[in-house]
Parts: sequence; C-alpha cells; structure tokens
Amino acid sequence: MIITGKKFSKPAMSRVINGDVVLNSDEEKPEKFRLDHLLVEAYPDYNRSVLQKFIRSGYIMVDGQVVTKPNAQYEKTANIQMTIPRQPAKKTVPPTIIYEDEHVKVVDKPSGLLSIAKGDYCAEPTLEDHGLLVHRLDRDTSGVVILAKDEETRGMLRRQFQERKAHKVYYAVVEGRPKLDEAKIDLPIARNYNHHTTFRVDPNGKESTTFYKVIKTNDNYSLLELRPVTGRTHQLRVHLQYIGTPIVGDRVYGNKNNSQKRLFLHAHELEITIPGPTKESNNIRKTFESPIPKEFYEFFED
Repeated sequence: MIITGKKFSKPAMSRVINGDVVLNSDEEKPEKFRLDHLLVEAYPDYNRSVLQKFIRSGYIMVDGQVVTKPNAQYEKTANIQMTIPRQPAKKTVPPTIIYEDEHVKVVDKPSGLLSIAKGDYCAEPTLEDHGLLVHRLDRDTSGVVILAKDEETRGMLRRQFQERKAHKVYYAVVEGRPKLDEAKIDLPIARNYNHHTTFRVDPNGKESTTFYKVIKTNDNYSLLELRPVTGRTHQLRVHLQYIGTPIVGDRVYGNKNNSQKRLFLHAHELEITIPGPTKESNNIRKTFESPIPKEFYEFFED
C-alpha cells in the first residue's frame, strides 16, 4: 500500500519514520537515580536511613539548591553537597550493664544520657544505641532501664508497662518536707498548653497515682521513696511540685535558679517479667536494682 500526500519538512524525521534511523532513548534521556541512593554511594560511612534524615533536615544541596525529598531523581553527574551542622559533643557516661541475656539488656542509665534521639538527626549517644527502647527516663533521671533485643520481646515488655504489671521504685531528694511522712498522691495530669513540653495537675487530665514515703529529712531537704502506679510523663516531678516539695535540681518544675548539676531523681528498682531462656521454658519474674547515688545522701550529712 502506497500512501501519498504531505511531505515532511524535516528529512531527518522522515528517515526515522521510514525506519532508516533508530533513536537511542538512552542517549536522549540520561538515567536518573533517587537522591538517597546517590548519597549512599557518595557517603558510605552513613546508612541510608541516616542519609534520608539529613535530606529531610535540609542538609543536602543539589546543583546549588536545597533538596528535602529523598526520592528526588538526579543524574550521577549532579553536583551534590552535604553539609551537616556540627553539634557540640556532650560528655556522657555510658550506661552500666546490670543484666543481659539473649532477649533483654538491663542497664543503669547515668544522669545526662538521652533515652531517645531528639529531632531527625542527633549526634549525641542515646539509650537506643544499646537496644530497643521499651520505656524512657528523662535525660537527667538516672537508674534502671530495660531494653529489648527483638521486637517480640519489646512487645511483651511494653504490654506490662501499659497494663501496670511492671513495678517501679524511685528515690528523690526534694526541697522541704511533705506534711505527711507517708501518703498517696492521686491527682490527674494533663499537658500544659501554655508550655507544650510541660505538664500540670488538671481535673480534666489523665488518672495519675503516686505513693511516697519519707526516708530521711532535715526539714530543709527530704529523701523520698516513690512508687508510681501510673506512668504519666513527668508524673513524679509534677506531683511533688504540687504538694510543695519539688525535686532538687528540677529547673522546669522547681527552682529555676538551682545550682545543682543534676536532677535528684533515681529509678532504683524495676520488677518485671522477662522471657525464659528458650521458647519452651516459662517466663521469669525478676527484680533489677540500681544503687542510690551517693550524692543523694550528702544533703543529710552532719
């Protein structure tokens, strides 16, 4: 069959249509790759997850423009630059191992160590560096923390905290002396919407219960044993502030001009059930302890 009619004004295109010339699509469109994949190749010291956080945080420039999407497509010839702002190194003492088996690791967290990284990128060490996080302690709180080594164990441990089957004992040095030497604080807690990172006693808040007992006192300071029933964020700090005895060193809920170097709150004991050594063996109920720091007793020396 012969088709006649309009002639092509571009001879080159007519040769393509006639099959005399084959266009090379690869030459017309150079291959492109995901930005995070290109970074993995260029910066092998970082894994892909960390590099994706760098991208989202605005630390990557491509051809002079900041790019925040890990899946953005670029050629290998693109000019990619990574600039990570240096964070001041924090001197933190690594946690001491109290107990370890194939399922869990129990550590004595020092005051000053973060439980979980803040933001997309955190240069300082955290508890997450040592295992899967099950529960948290505030940065300035010291004491017993249990970590899981696999997701199944983490789920088992977390359920115990949620169902209040994990029992904890804390010690705190507070300012002054409570009116009662032993009592139950049963006051609901809610987020303080005037300061979103803090909490307060609020009748519309969540149920929060703490038992306390005075162990030592000189009227200026008291050493308290604390047994929280619930596990609200900042619960002990908020409850003790409310009854007029804030924790020493608490610059959020206590004396903001306090010269103490740490928060005098310590997780002394954790009672919890952990998996047995084999799938066929029974679970084991154990109690782990961290000694009360010696500086807690210095307030009561003659």
